[in-house]
Amino acid sequence: MTQRNLFIAFLRSGLLGYGGGPSALPLMHKEVVEIFKWMNDEEFGEVVALSNTLPGPIATKIAGYVGYRVGGVMGCIVALLAATIPTVVLMILLLTTLSQFQDYPWVQGMSRAVVPLVAVMLAVMAWQFLQAASKGLKWPMTIAHVVIIFILTTFVGIHPAIIIAALLLWALFGRTPQNPFRRKGS
Repeated sequence: MTQRNLFIAFLRSGLLGYGGGPSALPLMHKEVVEIFKWMNDEEFGEVVALSNTLPGPIATKIAGYVGYRVGGVMGCIVALLAATIPTVVLMILLLTTLSQFQDYPWVQGMSRAVVPLVAVMLAVMAWQFLQAASKGLKWPMTIAHVVIIFILTTFVGIHPAIIIAALLLWALFGRTPQNPFRRKGS
């Protein structure tokens, strides 16, 4: 029953999450937190935050983690297959179809129309992350972090991956007493 539920949950989010990982996140949240209650809001937010720091598609990382947590290795495999099968099948169908009609103006217009939609969805997700960050760091510190990271990436030219790696190391080895990532006794 657990494997079946994992497959259904991630198949639904994979089928309906048009636009990639960011558009599938709210669907995954509904399945994982609200419908099947495998995690609470805070745990899901932590999984999303950690998944954003790792390379690769976010939807598969979340599916793999949740699947493993709920159903072990087999759960991980089932959730990953359910999350990726719709994308693979739809990409093959879509690319085959679009390549045949790529010169038609309506296809070019459709492709251009997706860009603002994805931009709005990413902006909404960024706002939600800022709100979540402000709960732990409070707004002044959150804004300071955003400004510092913007300056480092835009004007100093530091690659975002270097900043993410540095923040991960700081979270893992930082000396703050409330650090949730530190092992007890270290």
